[in-house]
Amino acid sequence: MKGQWIGTYQGSVVGNIMVNIDELEDHYAAVAYVNPTDRNIPSSVAYLDTKNKDLEQKMVAAINPVDPRTGFQCKWEEIKDLYAEGISHSDKSDVTFRLEDGKLHIDSTSDIGVELSSVLTKPPEKNESKILGHKMSWDEFKSYISGLSKSKYLFRGQKKPWKLRTSFHRRGRYRISEFTNKDVKQLHKRLSAITSHYFDLSIPEQNGSFFNLIQHHGYPTPLLDWTYSPYVSAFFAFRDWPIGYSGEENNRIYMFNNDVWQENYSQIQSLDPPYPHLSVIDFIALDNPRLVPQQSVTTATNVDDIEAYVLEKERTSSIQYLQAIDIPATERDVAMRDLRFMGITAGSMFPSIDGVCEELRECNFDN
Repeated sequence: MKGQWIGTYQGSVVGNIMVNIDELEDHYAAVAYVNPTDRNIPSSVAYLDTKNKDLEQKMVAAINPVDPRTGFQCKWEEIKDLYAEGISHSDKSDVTFRLEDGKLHIDSTSDIGVELSSVLTKPPEKNESKILGHKMSWDEFKSYISGLSKSKYLFRGQKKPWKLRTSFHRRGRYRISEFTNKDVKQLHKRLSAITSHYFDLSIPEQNGSFFNLIQHHGYPTPLLDWTYSPYVSAFFAFRDWPIGYSGEENNRIYMFNNDVWQENYSQIQSLDPPYPHLSVIDFIALDNPRLVPQQSVTTATNVDDIEAYVLEKERTSSIQYLQAIDIPATERDVAMRDLRFMGITAGSMFPSIDGVCEELRECNFDN
């Protein structure tokens, strides 16, 4: 039952639904985002907890409406004047979950008689990318990127052709509301005694910078790091391969058509809007000296399978947003030498003792 389930629903109205389910010690906890196709009907967010881990569950969901002006949850009294007379919103609903043959069956009836039913599936949890990479040598890669627009693309380098997935989702968590309400508050309390800047999480820019700071220091977040520089992405793709590698593996560099994506899809500053999203965010470098040398930019998302989400957008729009380049890892040494001449080293990417030691280890040791 654990995971992210996205699809459509039918009943009193029709629309799209996304259900995020976390597995706790003795039960499941879920958040469901319900978005009617008819924009004259408000969207909703429902919170549910199962009694145990049985494959069929009956429970009562608490439901909040979503303010269409902000995308945040609110009270019905705050937005009811935005809707036609006769439109109302549920406070709770009787819900049944049933997991059968790998499909999540949902049926619910709310306190005002609104009925909903849905059968949802989720992609198999595979680590391999769905994107077919273009195979290039290091020299071919350099020649290829020399003809690209300077600002159109974002780049992400990975040791292997793993699929695009945030560290938050890779660790098997799905309720971002729990992350923002619990994890972030814990981290803010502990880190405020260490960071030179006090992050005011009520200010959106500082809130985002705090998320990016903890991401760059290893805490799992719903963020995915990119860079404006193809050569910085190459550094991250090659750096973890051993010197003198002679195998048959490839590393991977993703290219994301940032300009067109932002033109066609709303960019959401919230980590947890009531619908799937992938948004590009340029964070302020507060207490995070890595952002500038890495030419860093970030995508925030509440989607587990980012590639499936982007590929579906490509299918419906006939626009290619995402492509991948696979370069033999055997080219590691020549690539890292070229990057060093460009000033792209561990010491420059990670301005710290660790970065300097990694850079000099690269220069002074064979493996």
